[in-house]
Amino acid sequence: MQSPLPTTGTAELLDRLSPFIPDPFINTLLAGRSHPGPRQSFSAAQLWRVHLLALLTPAHSFNALVRLLPEQRDWRRFAHLHHRHHTPDVRMLYEFRERAGVRALRIINEQLARQVLTFVPASEQTVAVIDATDLPAATADKKKPKVGGQHNGPRWERARSKPDTPGSLLVIKSTPCVCGCVGMSPPFCWCRW
Repeated sequence: MQSPLPTTGTAELLDRLSPFIPDPFINTLLAGRSHPGPRQSFSAAQLWRVHLLALLTPAHSFNALVRLLPEQRDWRRFAHLHHRHHTPDVRMLYEFRERAGVRALRIINEQLARQVLTFVPASEQTVAVIDATDLPAATADKKKPKVGGQHNGPRWERARSKPDTPGSLLVIKSTPCVCGCVGMSPPFCWCRW
């Protein structure tokens, strides 16, 4: 089945999707609350568009996206960032997600889905929309074990014991005696009967 959309990561895809993004709706929904400090440099719609770039481009992490954004004119045009040296950093993206919260981001996604679905031909029987909000994250405890028999359990199960140092051998030395100190010199015997 041939997709009517251009390939992911291309400028054509970004140009095709850009008109569907409800910028005024996003800016109204996430209107900046008055707080002390400098005025925000980017609108909520611009920051949301930068978040979309993590999904629509080969830069699948915010660190990579922020590093590549000044070099990518098409990405900046999609996010309405007009100057290559004035782009959001990772901290700004994090603060945007914290300020927006899950509820607002879901409202934006629902609005976007409504707009996209209005362009689906009525003759289409089904439409698939991917929603990954309930998928587990790819964290260390969910990854496959490495080849070579490495144990994937808790850290304390995997830890190998360290060899005893000579100073501790005197304390843990086990000898058959009532107090456990027979055979040791008197300064090291703790149980003086």
